[in-house]
Amino acid sequence: MREAAGPPTRETRRLLLRAATDADVEALFAIQGDADAMRFTYCAPHREATRAFLESYAARFAEDGYAPWLALLRADGRVVGWGGLHRDPKEPHWGTEVAYFVARACWGRGLAGEIVAASLALAFGELGLAEVGAFTRPANRASARVLVRAGFERVGYEPRLERDRYLLRAPRNNP
Repeated sequence: MREAAGPPTRETRRLLLRAATDADVEALFAIQGDADAMRFTYCAPHREATRAFLESYAARFAEDGYAPWLALLRADGRVVGWGGLHRDPKEPHWGTEVAYFVARACWGRGLAGEIVAASLALAFGELGLAEVGAFTRPANRASARVLVRAGFERVGYEPRLERDRYLLRAPRNNP
């Protein structure tokens, strides 16, 4: 995994968001390999799949100027998730998206919302992007709530992906 170039480190109220390294694969696989926790998204069948997943998203940083972060609790440095801005390595035509997953032990604490908020600050505040998209399975109500709270609007259902599509446009500056 490339460790030299990656998204700049960010801090939220409770999280440290930084680029993933080889040393993080084991901790992230503990989350991404949990079939029940990952039932709405990609579940890694083994550690090398997690490594390949991280590498595929990190590789887009050079082209896009952004990539998802590893999420660690600031209080103890424990890896609790992954997420941020990205263009899907397999389907970049969907444009800039925000994605996230959080360890089951941390569900319901608002950590996904912190990842999304940091992503939107980067997208609209620093990168000047016009919009950010997101996808979630209709049954994943918790993820849909995270997106709606952040200001996203559901714009339709993508049958091929079996997911609802959400969109948030950059806020307009009022003179």
